[in-house]
Amino acid sequence: MNMAATTVVRPGLDTLVTGVSRITARRLGRRESAFAVADLLRDHLPGLDLLTPHELAGSPGGYVNHLLHAEEDFSICAVVWRPGQDTVIHDHVSWCTFGILSGIEHETLYRDMGDHLVEIGHADNRPGEVSGFAPPGDIHKVRNTSAEIGVSLHVYGANVARLGSSVRRVYDLPVR
Repeated sequence: MNMAATTVVRPGLDTLVTGVSRITARRLGRRESAFAVADLLRDHLPGLDLLTPHELAGSPGGYVNHLLHAEEDFSICAVVWRPGQDTVIHDHVSWCTFGILSGIEHETLYRDMGDHLVEIGHADNRPGEVSGFAPPGDIHKVRNTSAEIGVSLHVYGANVARLGSSVRRVYDLPVR
């Protein structure tokens, strides 16, 4: 296990790193990995004390992604969203599992029809809820619809420190 990317001791992070390392070492498929990590995260979802007060403040310019740990097979990030902040429509380079620590993440799901996108569903993810997904079929947009700072913990099946991002593609297609 490579702990080099973990720069600050954070409550609960070591348990997650150890657990995710054990899961990724099993070399499961993408969906199976996402669901196994979701089960782990449900049992060990950390609290807001995972982040410093400065990190919890977010940024008026957009959501902030704090890389907490990265190694070749996975990364753990905390995303901080001020009310109303959102992402562009995108998909991911790998499977992902996320847990909500605060706020409400409204997620809209899409299907790529070639020349346009079709909305296929939505969900309001609330504190304590955990979910996971794997490409293909992971095209979405996320928005903090609550009046409070939103914080979510994301585990990606890729080294986002090396890649620079978990996003594979941004979709600039019309939604019909």
